[in-house]
Amino acid sequence: MPISPSSSAQAAREVVARRLRNLRKGAGLTVTDLADSCGWHHAKTSRIENAQTAPSTKDIRAWAEACGAADQGDDLIAQSLHAESMYTEWRHQIRSGLKSLQDSAVQFFHETQLFRVYSSTLVPGLLQTEGYAAGVLGISARFRELPIDDSAEAAGARVDRSRVIHEPGHRFVLVVEEAALYCRIGDEDAMAAQLGYLLTAGALPQVSLGIIPSATRNRTQWPRETFHVYDNKLVSVELVSAQVRITQPSEIALYLKAFEQLRSMAVYGADARALILRVIEGLS
Repeated sequence: MPISPSSSAQAAREVVARRLRNLRKGAGLTVTDLADSCGWHHAKTSRIENAQTAPSTKDIRAWAEACGAADQGDDLIAQSLHAESMYTEWRHQIRSGLKSLQDSAVQFFHETQLFRVYSSTLVPGLLQTEGYAAGVLGISARFRELPIDDSAEAAGARVDRSRVIHEPGHRFVLVVEEAALYCRIGDEDAMAAQLGYLLTAGALPQVSLGIIPSATRNRTQWPRETFHVYDNKLVSVELVSAQVRITQPSEIALYLKAFEQLRSMAVYGADARALILRVIEGLS
């Protein structure tokens, strides 16, 4: 089963911390010696070496110079920046608004050939209608208390971004828990339009839409956090506070294993349509 989605980012931080600690020890410096040389409290050195505090670019350069290893500074900085990019808090990503966040992924979507998405809570973004997306993004804007609510514009951008589904050269394998279909987002008309679009999009030849029935017995995987796999290169996991980007091949393999087990429990074609139609009938 997948390990904690934030583990890749933390492991990357720990690699940087270990390299810095080895530099200090190799130079024969104590924690206090290095702190004195860099002009900070020794507690900061300990926090950095224990991966509790991420070092700044300035910190790393000072550290490397204090250890007589200034030539390793650039490499360490690059490694540290990569580690921090793997775990990005939503509050940093939405500084420029929700629409900007949608637009930022457009080129990446065009470059991805195989999309694999698992969602236990919502209709996947790639299959969201504008009304449904506006409801989802509106909830996000209110929860995060954004000074400017651009969720309506962001919903349009999300739908525009999702037109990649109709472009040649891409395949989409999406697995959704049946419970996600019952999560009411927006009014009855918005939900009806969304569920109706699932019937249409699920029939496209480049789209495989599977639904895991709530009554499934002997599950091999319990409902997981929402995650997206882009080709075999990147897994994106959505947490309440942050988005985690996983690039470690061994962890990507674990997510792919979980995805295949979840996919094997889903129903497709007529059986999937029957589940969707049942939800539509229950709207009135």
